[in-house]
Amino acid sequence: MSGERTLRGRVAVVGIGETPYYKHGQSPDAEFKLALKAILAACADAGLDPRQIDGFASYSDDRSEAIATGQADCVVVFRSLAQGQYGRFGQTTGVNTASGEKAYLMPYGVLSPPQRFAMRVQRYMHEHGVRQEALRAIALASYHHAQANPRAVMHGRPLDEARYDESRWIAEPFHLFDCCMENDGAAALVLVDAERARDFPNKPVYLLGAASGAGYRFAAHPHNSAEYASANFGTVARDLYDMARVTPADVGVVQSYENFTGGVVMALAEHGFFKPEEANDFLTLENLTAPKGRLPLNTSGGNLAECYMHGFELVLEAVRQVRGTSTSQAPRHDVALVVGGPMVAPASNLMFGSEAVL
Repeated sequence: MSGERTLRGRVAVVGIGETPYYKHGQSPDAEFKLALKAILAACADAGLDPRQIDGFASYSDDRSEAIATGQADCVVVFRSLAQGQYGRFGQTTGVNTASGEKAYLMPYGVLSPPQRFAMRVQRYMHEHGVRQEALRAIALASYHHAQANPRAVMHGRPLDEARYDESRWIAEPFHLFDCCMENDGAAALVLVDAERARDFPNKPVYLLGAASGAGYRFAAHPHNSAEYASANFGTVARDLYDMARVTPADVGVVQSYENFTGGVVMALAEHGFFKPEEANDFLTLENLTAPKGRLPLNTSGGNLAECYMHGFELVLEAVRQVRGTSTSQAPRHDVALVVGGPMVAPASNLMFGSEAVL
């Protein structure tokens, strides 16, 4: 194992923590304080003195994995948002600037993420005969799991077929409930070298694999991509499975970033759980919900119904699943997949597993 050039089994998650999650702009705490609270909670979960932390990692554009290379012994990974303090994340950065992607789209009235991504999902649905009911099932599954999760912003606010169907269009094929929330809060996890993992109180959760990348010509401009109707995991999924040494059949539970439900349809197909033409049969509420579904999906409520922490909360839920402590526990949970933002470049994903999988 030590001679292989791989991350498989090299590090383990030994602690997770988070703050309460709030609706957009409603956090009583500043962003930095939220981050500190989540990090301290993760350290407490690990039974770790925070002074032992010697590395930090976060989202690339945050205002507030060195273990495998020997640069650090204990790394905290975190995400923090207080959008009442700074405004909606991304309003003045990245693709929203005059020289970025929007400069090419705004003259045609394509102003918001739902508009940008809706066109690509619409193409995919047209090419493969995917019906609206498949998107609806993803939204219903997230809301179903949120009702068992007291941390979820949408806990106590169930969603049914009629309410979904009657909700307003945002950009066809996206109804209101196909779109992720906007939230405040923070989440964190603690990583250590696998050799130390058993020294901590919780069941260790090992990183089996990590991959990121993009499809052919995708980085040039998303709307010029040769694979336009794609979540962008065509090569990335294969790389992840190769490193993790598992197959889609080994995966018992999935936490998939839902910027929009249509991207989840594409991402699940590109990770090999079904062929695009099989989406309507596979993507049903019964198949996507724990504990009896074929592939429990977003078992904490995900970006749609738990919290939108730019998907970081999905990583914590994958850890809970492998530990066996989720509020909607999947019966097969030794291997958990986390899918990063579909339809972006680069796309990314993670695979976690229990010690039994190593």
